[in-house]
Amino acid sequence: MAPFRPGRTNPSPLLEIVVPAYNEEGRIFEGLLSLCAKLAGMPFPSAVVVVDNNSTDATAEIVRAWPSGAVPVSLTQCPVPGKGAAVRTGLLRTRAPFVGFCDADMATDLDTIDVAVGLLLCGERVVVGSRAHPFSEVDNRHSRVRELGAAVFRRLARMIVPGVSDTQCGFKFFDGPLAREVAAGLRTPGFTFDVELLARCAERDAVLREIPVRWRDMPGSRFSPARHSAGILLELGRIWLALRHEARTAARPLREHPLDPVGSP
Repeated sequence: MAPFRPGRTNPSPLLEIVVPAYNEEGRIFEGLLSLCAKLAGMPFPSAVVVVDNNSTDATAEIVRAWPSGAVPVSLTQCPVPGKGAAVRTGLLRTRAPFVGFCDADMATDLDTIDVAVGLLLCGERVVVGSRAHPFSEVDNRHSRVRELGAAVFRRLARMIVPGVSDTQCGFKFFDGPLAREVAAGLRTPGFTFDVELLARCAERDAVLREIPVRWRDMPGSRFSPARHSAGILLELGRIWLALRHEARTAARPLREHPLDPVGSP
């Protein structure tokens, strides 16, 4: 199929991709260049929403200065710190029938977008890139300590989102109305927001479809097992307790009011 060619006014996008960004001046330009080139070659209109999460560098200036083209790039601000808060803000800014998000480093090969959008067009509502998929190709340079921590996290996450082998790959695509409905109720601002996001999609009877990815470990990750592990475990606990409480509340039968003592209904 031929790539989409905009006219004088760009039509409403079929797909919007959210890119959360915190102090990404060193890689946001290359990342957006790759993403826009990929989307410009697709046979439908698309757009990119960059969410600046309180950056103290030139991230916002780079995005503001982005030239107009086949793929519009917009900037929105998120004053609440945390990747989860930034993605939530971006998803709520979208209007497209299909939405997704990916990391600013574009660690996941962008050709996977073809597969994700194809599945959405076929009726899937949630498509999750998974580094743990048996057909994924992963270039991983993490330390053994981080690998051990990731294994523990995956086991705990599966207690909340059964059937998903990798909740944390920054490459997820959704039916737009579903994503916006779920994002409106998200309460996890940090790294583990993906777990709550997927769990709440599953609550709405959405099948979580995992797909293989080609993924490269990019330098510059801000995650540190020493600094973040305790906070992540706390967030997971909060998500589990919140979902459990909501499930119990929903299952509790409503008490019927007794008839009026005089006998009138």
